[in-house]
Amino acid sequence: MDFTLPEELEAVRDSVRRFVHEVWEPVAAGYEESGAFPRAEIRRMGEAGFFGAAFPEELGGSAMGFLAVSVIAEELSCAAPELGYCMNLQAMTCPFTIFNWGEDRQIRAFVPDLIAGRRIGMFALTEPGGGSDPRTSIRTTARRAGDLYRLDGAKMFITFAHAADVGVLLARVPDAPGHGITAFIVEPRRHPGFRADGIRMSGLSWALRANAVFLEDFPVPVEHRLGEEGEGLKIALNALEYGRLTVSARLVGLARACTERAVAYAREREVGGRAIGRHQMVQERIADAVVAADAARLMAYRVGWAMDRGLPANRIAARAKYFATTAAKTAAAALFEVHGGYALADEYPVRKLRAYVDMLTVGEGTENVQRILIAEDALGFRDADRHPSRNRLRRPAGD
Repeated sequence: MDFTLPEELEAVRDSVRRFVHEVWEPVAAGYEESGAFPRAEIRRMGEAGFFGAAFPEELGGSAMGFLAVSVIAEELSCAAPELGYCMNLQAMTCPFTIFNWGEDRQIRAFVPDLIAGRRIGMFALTEPGGGSDPRTSIRTTARRAGDLYRLDGAKMFITFAHAADVGVLLARVPDAPGHGITAFIVEPRRHPGFRADGIRMSGLSWALRANAVFLEDFPVPVEHRLGEEGEGLKIALNALEYGRLTVSARLVGLARACTERAVAYAREREVGGRAIGRHQMVQERIADAVVAADAARLMAYRVGWAMDRGLPANRIAARAKYFATTAAKTAAAALFEVHGGYALADEYPVRKLRAYVDMLTVGEGTENVQRILIAEDALGFRDADRHPSRNRLRRPAGD
């Protein structure tokens, strides 16, 4: 890197490394074997302050800012990519959406417990058969009946839904403005009519898994509606902007992990008495991975830097997510090719790392979705920063 992070962020990075090595690694295999959700360890992460960087101290946060969020997400995903999910669901898309859009009573009821790891969060947007545009893909309905909404429908690929205590869920209210899309704070474990079925994904964690969610006459109190009826689309798009902050950083962490392991293997693996890293084709792969990971990190950090200053960030978040995807894919391909046949052996983490790269390629908008956003913005067809970035922690000047 061409610059040095503040000492406090380097200290945070070190604490993340220690947590993974001392707390998570000794128990990780046991959780994967049993499929049990690691509530105790996530609570310890919350107690360590990993989830509270973007929140004020009165809510239990540290107010260190979004660059700190990026650093933590990167380091977690480099050392233990399965824990990277937590940076979305415990630090951004669930609690920060409530913080950003909720009333004071909602914020105080839910945010402190989420960022402390005392409650587990989820963010439920994607639906079966749905595309990338939530305006047309959301079919889950929310019908008001007195002081309750009754929700019916299904969601797909909802991480932590099997263990979630609190979630932000998007549904369509008939006849409401804004395509009817409305955001709700839901409590799956407190009310009937919510079922989560785990989805097996090769190479990905089973303990920290994604789920298919089914809602049948699921009750949500009116006071748990987030914003007004019909405001759900802008709430969801704003949430995805902050999700791209963490997803970009997580991809950078994966790119680093792939690159570091490729370098180590190329130095130690010998063929014919010579380290394979001496071969130019191997060096070419490693050089591409090193440079791509370094550039992706700078772009991801720029998103956090801009958010910390209350600047529009949707444009640079889309670019950062897109480039971090390409960087992680480049590094994963290098890791695979350097290992050769051993890349298929379970004793090496090659397949696991590639699986997480593939998963994050889709998360918070696929490559093609980001390409459309970036190209239409560059061509002047649609300004990526046309909507103000809502950021309750850092308000733009004059707001």
